[in-house]
Amino acid sequence: MKVKSILVSQPAPTTENSPYIALKKKNKLKIDFIPFIHVKGTSAREVRRQKIDLSMFSSIILTSRNAVDHFFRVAEEMRFPIPNALKYFCQSEAVAFYLQKYVVYRKRKIYVGQRSFNDLANQISKHSEENFLIPCANVLTPSIPKKLNELGIKWTQGTFYKTEISDLSHLKDVYYDILVFFSPSGIESLFYNFPDFKQNNTRIAVFGQTTLKAAKKAGLKVDISVPSPQVQSMSKALDLYIEKVNKK
Repeated sequence: MKVKSILVSQPAPTTENSPYIALKKKNKLKIDFIPFIHVKGTSAREVRRQKIDLSMFSSIILTSRNAVDHFFRVAEEMRFPIPNALKYFCQSEAVAFYLQKYVVYRKRKIYVGQRSFNDLANQISKHSEENFLIPCANVLTPSIPKKLNELGIKWTQGTFYKTEISDLSHLKDVYYDILVFFSPSGIESLFYNFPDFKQNNTRIAVFGQTTLKAAKKAGLKVDISVPSPQVQSMSKALDLYIEKVNKK
């Protein structure tokens, strides 16, 4: 079946040069962006209850832009002055670039992974004397603490924000040819909002191994999965898939 509509379970891109806009124009598609989950910040009081003292850490591990936002938000709420000597370990270039929203990039010690956490772990292992804080959501990918423990470093996990399921009742009678997911929480939200969801002819696209596992566990047939050796981005994978099926 040809693809005419796509629902991406994330907020709409804010840049005009988004590859999704190019994808939409090229294939004359309807593409909607609706977050299936939303983020709620943890208060400074709640962070303190986790026995986290920001002054005790010499390095911060940042795995997402949400982690960046909420680390600096909590620091401000605690009236904690961020020391210039603090080291930042960012999982990707996108996270490191986003960090510029809060710090003068060239004046800070910033270490960047390629894409996966394993790439960043190589950087972290070279600074085993540091005391690391990883500000994250209430659910952390299990492979991350496992890897940090394997490195034998001193680290602390702090819940600085929480992911909550969004109300999707307005989509009850709306159909899309492809649903795009970027996290297991998105899959959870789908079935929380629509317990009787039947996939039928809907194609499922997922990003990441944990999302793929969650989709399969939920009984979904996955048609598009990235990253792969051939394709790294979701927009490119969608483009290639649509090019193939819409020719038939």
